[in-house]
Amino acid sequence: MTSVNAPGLAPWRDRARTIGERVDSLMAELTLEEKVAQLGSVWVQTDEPGNVAPLQDLFMAGGALEERLRYGLGHLTRVYGTAPVSPAEGAARLRSLQERVVAANRLGIPAIAHEECLTGFATYGATAYPTPLAWAATFDPGLIERLAGAIGADLRAAGVHQGLSPVLDVVRDYRWGRVEETLGEDPYLAGQLGAAYVRGLERAGIIATLKHFAGYAASRAARNHAPVSIGPRELADVVLPPFETALREGGARSVMNSYTDLDGVPVGASADLLRRLLREEWGFEGTVVADYWAIPFLASMHGVAEDDADAGAVAMRAGIDVELPETVGYGEHLVAHVRAGRVDEALVDESVRRVLHQKIELGLLDTAPDAPGDDLELDSARNRALAAAVAERSIVLLSNPADTLPLDPATTAGIAVIGPCAGDPRSLLGCYAFPNHVLDRYPEHGMGLPVPSIGEALAAEFPGADLRHAIGADVMGDDASGIAAAAALAAESDLVLLFVGDRAGLFGGGTSGEGCDAADLRLPGLQPDLVEAVLAAGTPVVLVVVSGRPYALGAYKDRVAAAVQAFLPGVEGGAAVAGVLSGRVNPSGRLPVQIPASPAINPSTYLQPPLGRRADGITVLDPTPAFAFGHGLSYAEVAYTALVTDRAQCPTDGTVEARVTVRNVGDRPCEEVVQLYASDPVAQVARPAIQLIGFARVALAPGETREVAFDVPADAFSYTGVDLRRIVEPGTITLAAGPSADEPLLRAVIRLTGETITLGPARRLTTSTRLLEG
Repeated sequence: MTSVNAPGLAPWRDRARTIGERVDSLMAELTLEEKVAQLGSVWVQTDEPGNVAPLQDLFMAGGALEERLRYGLGHLTRVYGTAPVSPAEGAARLRSLQERVVAANRLGIPAIAHEECLTGFATYGATAYPTPLAWAATFDPGLIERLAGAIGADLRAAGVHQGLSPVLDVVRDYRWGRVEETLGEDPYLAGQLGAAYVRGLERAGIIATLKHFAGYAASRAARNHAPVSIGPRELADVVLPPFETALREGGARSVMNSYTDLDGVPVGASADLLRRLLREEWGFEGTVVADYWAIPFLASMHGVAEDDADAGAVAMRAGIDVELPETVGYGEHLVAHVRAGRVDEALVDESVRRVLHQKIELGLLDTAPDAPGDDLELDSARNRALAAAVAERSIVLLSNPADTLPLDPATTAGIAVIGPCAGDPRSLLGCYAFPNHVLDRYPEHGMGLPVPSIGEALAAEFPGADLRHAIGADVMGDDASGIAAAAALAAESDLVLLFVGDRAGLFGGGTSGEGCDAADLRLPGLQPDLVEAVLAAGTPVVLVVVSGRPYALGAYKDRVAAAVQAFLPGVEGGAAVAGVLSGRVNPSGRLPVQIPASPAINPSTYLQPPLGRRADGITVLDPTPAFAFGHGLSYAEVAYTALVTDRAQCPTDGTVEARVTVRNVGDRPCEEVVQLYASDPVAQVARPAIQLIGFARVALAPGETREVAFDVPADAFSYTGVDLRRIVEPGTITLAAGPSADEPLLRAVIRLTGETITLGPARRLTTSTRLLEG
């Protein structure tokens, strides 16, 4: 970045001044039209790619670009991420657009360029990492922070300033299509990994955008864009904590509103959420950006505004600073509202100040802002190594009762490789990975980067094996013609590797992803018929589910030789799956969601009070999952030998140290995810029977013993009481440690003492951990 603090230099370009002084000087120069322009965006399409955002075709703006830019511009939308342009073409396009933005407005102010980065930089040829649900399965914040740092570095090198990630929606119903985009069903896990991702992105100089604030994943019947009917306690104790953690401990500088309404109030029209909670209570100083078309949706989908113009006024009063991805409700409509006295200009000024502050932080108002170069390497060896590490640590060994796994890499046995996810590399990627997000509409461009399928990875992993292939049935569709041949192949083989699951896409273009909600939790299409036919052949079956959501496996749990879960593990996912099957990779992933037993009895999540976890004598519908939250096996056995606390009593404003001792009693090294849970058996309101409050990933050599110290603040036992205040109250708390929520092998009881205290926004959010020698 070049800076010249010369006499006569415009004060807002003078780096010797504070950011506040620079913002003040520029605000004094801007007309109302120029201020409002900083709150708008432009999405310049290269062709007609089809929708990559809901109802995109209905709202795209027209008109000459220079006319749309004449007062300035807040954001340039997805210059790289909408069509298959090479990195060099994208860089040239962004430079050209920025030059046009600067030339068109009187003061030469550039725009912020934003892109999607949910599974990496969503552009042609960039590394497509595992999905966030796979990140969550690693239980490894340090790794996810490094992953985000690499993504941020690629974005910054490409001239991008803001990334629209992470998704911090807490899963409430597995049928929701966007489960793959989330960090699972536990607010503590989602907050810790979300904050780690934010730190990595922000340290690379990219503005991280938390989405979707708030409640989006709690929609009725798990439908995309559906209303949300949850109480204020569920909102406060389950939905909001990951956002609070990622803001306070991650340092995110932007928040994106949710499309949904909460108890009838659209979030985009909620000053209570966007102003009172976010800014006044939490002290957030960054920008609130609209989810794509969320402002016109206030009229067309929510009916709380008469038209697009009125929607702009409603959104500004509620607290949305920047309209994305196009200027529909703001722009000239917002100018007219201010001039007519319907919107206070002071609200506009507050939003503009936030945008200008970020532009100065990004260097956009320096004398010579950085521009992207042409030599971008977006699928580097560094990226591939990180993609492999996340994939390997995310894969979950669900069951292995007869020690069928690992397979001997030197085997020459006849192995049937069956199922639609074995040969299709797209089945490894999420819906926001560019090959699935955009390239499915451009088949001539292929995948855009090398993505070895699982079948190809198996051939490399087992070079001497007799691998025989059959698809059996597709992920989608009703063609059953291949099932009989697959069953026959299974019958004549020594072992079956059966790969089933999802193919991610958008708005019905897949079985997982945005707009791809499920009616129930059966495997999609004819895959249940395929599984049953293969099992009936009588050959031992290793079932591998490659999916974006958990599917019901209760019908197969006791009939397969082993079961493995991979949550859309990315471009290196095929090799990671093969490595787990061969034993080259000792599985260490843990479930960030439950695996249901029944497809029709959605157990919601593990965060249930005792009433929600019982069946006996209450109902014939059993909510017990096939595999619990936190579950995951290894090829080494780990024993939990002790849980001790440093005190039997702890004040309601204190901290208790809990030490968990684990020992690798197996004959190979492993990594154990030690999980610490808490139960509050008597409280003002019904509390979860068990809830995660801490975790640590521990490397253990054969025979090695390690001790994990958890420094647990009493705030970890807080909840929203009957008067809707967050409290810590005296009473008994049970701590439990173990390998999953349903296997708390060790327990300890502590007593909280003192007065009931009310927590403010400075409450302690994280249980710190320390690894000690055993």
